[in-house]
Amino acid sequence: MKLKYLSTALAAVLCVAAAGTGLAQNAAPPTPKVTSATPAPKLIVMVAVDQFSADLFAEYRGKFTGGLARLASGIVFPSGYQAHGATETCPGHSTILTGSHPGRAGIVANNYFDLSVAREDKRIYCAEDESVAGTASGGGKYAPSVAHLLVPTLGDLMKARDPKTQVVSVAGKDRAAIMMGGRQADELMWLAPTGLTSYRGTALSPTATQAGAVIAAAIAQPRPAMALPADCANHDIAIPVGDKGGSVGTGRMAREGGDFRRFMASPEADGAVLATAAALRQARKMGEGSGTDLLIVGLSATDYVGHGAGTEGSEMCLQMMGLDRELGDFFARLDATGIDYAVALTADHGGHDMPERNRQNAWPAAERVDPALDPDTLGKAVAEKLGLPQPLLYGDGPFGDMYLAKSLTPAQRKAALAEILVRLRAHPQIEAVVTADELAGRAMSKQAPDTWGLLDKLRASFHPGRSGDFIVVLTPRVTPIPESGLGYVATHGSVWDYDRRVPMLFWRKGLAGFEQPNAVMTVDIMPTLASVIGLPVDAGKIDGRCLDLLSGPENSCR
Repeated sequence: MKLKYLSTALAAVLCVAAAGTGLAQNAAPPTPKVTSATPAPKLIVMVAVDQFSADLFAEYRGKFTGGLARLASGIVFPSGYQAHGATETCPGHSTILTGSHPGRAGIVANNYFDLSVAREDKRIYCAEDESVAGTASGGGKYAPSVAHLLVPTLGDLMKARDPKTQVVSVAGKDRAAIMMGGRQADELMWLAPTGLTSYRGTALSPTATQAGAVIAAAIAQPRPAMALPADCANHDIAIPVGDKGGSVGTGRMAREGGDFRRFMASPEADGAVLATAAALRQARKMGEGSGTDLLIVGLSATDYVGHGAGTEGSEMCLQMMGLDRELGDFFARLDATGIDYAVALTADHGGHDMPERNRQNAWPAAERVDPALDPDTLGKAVAEKLGLPQPLLYGDGPFGDMYLAKSLTPAQRKAALAEILVRLRAHPQIEAVVTADELAGRAMSKQAPDTWGLLDKLRASFHPGRSGDFIVVLTPRVTPIPESGLGYVATHGSVWDYDRRVPMLFWRKGLAGFEQPNAVMTVDIMPTLASVIGLPVDAGKIDGRCLDLLSGPENSCR
């Protein structure tokens, strides 16, 4: 079954973009085996699939026949790690092309709190500029920005070496495009109800504008239900959610016209991003110059599906089949150009299924979080007991970074923290509560990420100017969503390996494939790609290491 959604409409954009390029469409001659003497590829393609866990890759690997099958024939690291503890979208994307853990990059979570900011909303979105007047951290109310990223990306370093290098970043989410694109991208954009958008005041290029119009028209049209492939039949089991008779697990991704969220939760969104990336590559003639260009692609649909329906229903099966097909179409377009390109693919974090389905499928201990652990609820209870001013405690959810009010006196702060720690550490759903003081003097671990202890994981996400006064860790397989109502039924963000483990795949025509099951990290991707293109990187300023992509005695790390 072919799941091609925007191919026909966006083909017109691609044809316009390709006009006059003069690229030969005939099959290129056979490519010799890649060795240490092979020149750098003309184009690096970095693909990040949001919430594409190592578990999903393993589950569906035998069913892939398209783009993911191609990548699985290359260099495969099935045990890649987003090694840090805050396994959320923004921190994860910040590691991929910086070589730095979130603690170094400054991206400690999707949202953190800065109680000193002038605006009333003290929550800071990872990819916003909170100094812009009239903004707030909520969706649609913030000013997108790269300001919080404290380290350069691969694209920034490539631009510093050669200003003629082209860097383009296009993604489903703004934080994916921004955290991987960095400060020097020539074009940077993400999906929106209007098609495509970028930073405030930034005009899209003619090709991006045209692609955005096609995408907007597709969003406006209703989409019929998809046929379920035979490979997905075993996933077609309804799981009740909420108290209004709703369920997930048997969805076919039908939607009404104009439903942007359902558009995002389908392979249609990934197809739109990939087709736009292909159009921009053609329009800009990326990969056709004297140096190497960088095309960054952030695919977000898997995350929307995972949150809205869990990871083991028919919805995710449809998404995996569609993602594989859309990537295959994208690579076929690149193949037709004859350009020598290399691909890396990974994920920003993993994820696990909703507890209701986990309980049906042999894991009866899976459960939802106790609402009493919500920071507002907890803070109110402690403030009332101790007679302290409110609000006392700030946090973005019932786990992760939490912040005490700055208005407290030292004595009040000591009393509040002591009471909170006693309550949390006595709760059966709490694995640990770690204070900032415990992490501040701890060095980043240099060991393999599968050997890290709890403090190592939390330290990799800790930044002294942005992290909380303490960090709350839930016990394994406690979903930090208290109710199973329609909307978000499953999530990620824990320190546990189902959220940390992601695949890392590398492919280039002529590159001999091999599989390495030992643990590596997403922070290793940037120095690995830098070595492939002969770009020096100061190892003392990053946390990753170069991975040798050449099978045998030769070494690609130079």
